Amino acid sequence: MAENNNKNIPLYAVIFAVIAKLYFLLTHHIQEDAFITWRVAQNLLDYGVIGFNGDTKISASTTHLYVFVSYFFNLIFGKENFIEPLLILNTVLFTIGSLFLSHLLLKNPWHKAIFIFLFGLLPPSIKISILGMEYGILFFLEMALLYYGFKKEKKWALIVFPVLILFTRIDTVIFLGIVFLVDIIWNKKIKWFYVLGGILGVSSALAFNWFYFGEIVNNTIVAKKLAYDRVYTLNQNFEYFRLNYGNFWGMLKLPGDFNPITIVISIFELLCFIFLIRQSEKRNYFLWMIFLFAWTKQIIFLSQKSLFDWYYWVPQILLFVPVLVFVLEQKVKRNWWLSALIVVYILPMLAFQTIHSIATGNGEWNYRRSIGLFLNNYEKDKKQWILLEPAGYIPYFSGLKTIDEVGLVDKQIQEEIKKDKPNYWLNTVKKRQPKYLLSYNNLFEGKDSLYYKTHYKSLNEFRIKNHLQSDNKILEKIYKLKPSGTDYNLYEKIKN
Repeated sequence: MAENNNKNIPLYAVIFAVIAKLYFLLTHHIQEDAFITWRVAQNLLDYGVIGFNGDTKISASTTHLYVFVSYFFNLIFGKENFIEPLLILNTVLFTIGSLFLSHLLLKNPWHKAIFIFLFGLLPPSIKISILGMEYGILFFLEMALLYYGFKKEKKWALIVFPVLILFTRIDTVIFLGIVFLVDIIWNKKIKWFYVLGGILGVSSALAFNWFYFGEIVNNTIVAKKLAYDRVYTLNQNFEYFRLNYGNFWGMLKLPGDFNPITIVISIFELLCFIFLIRQSEKRNYFLWMIFLFAWTKQIIFLSQKSLFDWYYWVPQILLFVPVLVFVLEQKVKRNWWLSALIVVYILPMLAFQTIHSIATGNGEWNYRRSIGLFLNNYEKDKKQWILLEPAGYIPYFSGLKTIDEVGLVDKQIQEEIKKDKPNYWLNTVKKRQPKYLLSYNNLFEGKDSLYYKTHYKSLNEFRIKNHLQSDNKILEKIYKLKPSGTDYNLYEKIKN
C-alpha cells in the first residue's frame, strides 16, 4: 500500500504544480500572437475558412493543430469564455509533459515530485503554460513521444506523435531530427516506425499547406523572412550573436548587451550535464536528446536573427533540467543544495516572472486591448480595414479587417515589400486606402506628412503613461517600475 502511495506522489505534484501557476491567470499576461491564432480559429468558426479576414484563406498562424484546438474551445465555451479553459488546458498538458520527463530521468517518486513542482515554477515554464501559445501542447507531445515511443517502445507512439508534433509547428523537425540522430548513435540501428512517423508528419503538414493554402511553407514564415531579412557580413553576424545571446539563452532578460547571469547559469548547466552523463545510466540517452536539441535550436534560431521570446522557452527549460537532476540526486548535503537552489535561483526567478507578468499584463490586456475595444465601439462596420502592427490584441478586439506591416495576416502587403521595401507602408496606404491607420510614429511629421494630412485626420492618441495608475499601490509601483507598451497614434480616413 505504501509503495502504491509513493508511486502516486508525482501525480499529486502535477496537481499542485497546476494550481500553483493558476494565479498567473489574474495577471492577464497573454502573448500577442496567441490572439492571432484565436482570431484564425474564430474566423474558421464564423466563415468556415482558416484565415484572418473573412473568406480569404491564409496561414496567419504558424500552428495548425492549435488553431483546431482553439476552434473547438470556442465552439464549446463560446467566444467570450474560452480563453481561461484553454489556458488551463495548456497548463495541465505542460505539467503532464514534465511528469513524462521526470519518468525519463529519475527513479525516486519524491525526486520526481520535487522536479515537477520546481520545473513548473521556472519562468519559461510559466510562460509556456499561461501565455496562450501552442507550446504547452507541443511540450506535452514531445515528452509523450520520448516516454511512450523511446522508453516504453510503443510503435504507435513513434508514428502518431511525430505527425501531431509537426502539425503543431513545422520547425519541430529540429527536435525530431536530433532525437533520430541520438537514437541511431546510441542503439546502432534505425527505428523504422519512427522514420515512417517523420515522413507522414512532414508529408501531412506540407500537403495540408499545399492543398488548402496553395503554399508549401506557412505564410507566417515567408512573411517574417521577407520583412526582417537583411544581408550581414561574417563580422556583423558574430556581433549580432554577441549582443543577443545573453538575453535569449538564459531565462532572465537584462537591459544592455551583456548578461553575466546567462553565462554563469550556462556554465553551471553544462557542468551538471557533464557530471550526469559520466555516470553509466540509461537516462543518458534522454539527457543527450534534450540537451543537444536545446543547444541546437537556440543556435539555429539566434543565427537566423529570430528574436521572438517564445522560440526559446522550451530550450531554456530543457537546458536547466540537468541542474535539477544534479541537485536532487546529491548524496551529501542534498537539503543544503536544494535549499540553495530554491532560495538563490527558483524564488528570485519566480518573483521576477510575477512582476514581469503583472507589468506586461497591464501593458497588453489593460492598455493594448483598450485600443481594440475603442475601435470596436467606434466603428460598427466590421468590413472596414485597418493598417497596423502587430496583428494580435487590436484586430482581435476591434473586429476590423486587418493589414499588418509584416504580412502575417495579409499577403498583399508582401508584394509591396518586394517592389519597394523602404516605401511599402505608404504605397500600401495609397493602393488599399484603409479607413484606419495605427502607427507608432506621428504620421503628420516627416517626408510623407503632406499625403497623410491631406487624406487622414487624427482620431486618437494612446499613451502608455496614461495606463500606469491603479487603486492598488503595489500594482501601480510595478506598472511604473516596468512600463510595458508602446505609444500609438490612430488616424481615420477623411471622407471625400
